[in-house]
Amino acid sequence: MTEFHVFSAGNVADEEVTLRQITTSDTFDALLQGYRDFMKRPSHYVFAVAFLPIIGIVLYYWASGGNLFQLLFPMTTGFALLGPFAALGLYEISRRLEMDADLSFKHIFGVFKSPAIPAILAIGALLVALFTVWLFAAQVLYTVLYGNDYPDSLLSFFVDVISTSKGWIMIILGNGVGFLIALFVLYTTVIAFPLLLDRDVGARTAVSASMRAVQMNPVPMLLWGFIVAVGIFIGAVTGLVGLVVVLPILGHGTWHMYRKVVVGSRPVEA
Repeated sequence: MTEFHVFSAGNVADEEVTLRQITTSDTFDALLQGYRDFMKRPSHYVFAVAFLPIIGIVLYYWASGGNLFQLLFPMTTGFALLGPFAALGLYEISRRLEMDADLSFKHIFGVFKSPAIPAILAIGALLVALFTVWLFAAQVLYTVLYGNDYPDSLLSFFVDVISTSKGWIMIILGNGVGFLIALFVLYTTVIAFPLLLDRDVGARTAVSASMRAVQMNPVPMLLWGFIVAVGIFIGAVTGLVGLVVVLPILGHGTWHMYRKVVVGSRPVEA
């Protein structure tokens, strides 16, 4: 019977997760390898071509129906906070590409049978909570600046934001809050999910390893965070369509960042 672990380590003790120092060239190489993984199996993302625009349409009509246009941008960019959790299937594709293993969907979705799933869900719940905090902060900031006067349309709201002092205050403060939350997510989860998927460690070990990885490699890791932020922004301003390409590349790239940082992490057949 499979033994599940949430906070404590499974078959890997805390001290066995040994990390190495990397350089900014490793960061760019991880991104390049992520792109190569994406190009090897682009057929796996066909579903996203239809799925992501549908998400965009749903968000738009939800926001317009509730006069919540002010939350569209925070919701869209907030994908970056959930990205490490949402990319589980992408990590598995990269892992199986390393092994030249079967890439059929039944094997890729087999990731959800991993003994580490309870730990993965625990950290995923943390990211969902942070995403909720981000939306709440965005709404509070809007209310402080604009009161209870909600925008009538997305266009009028956009024009007001870029042409008024209140709008620019919201942009600066909002992005500042978002930056701090995103920095915390980077610090605690940059390699947490790939590590959990690859090796049977608990949530505590995975988060600790991510924190140590950032402490050992602040510049390469901050550069990676910047690349992710720029990628998500590009995806957001293209109406989520850009995310069809951006998210897979970043997801695969995160796997290769994990490989570069963790010593002795080698693929093992599932």
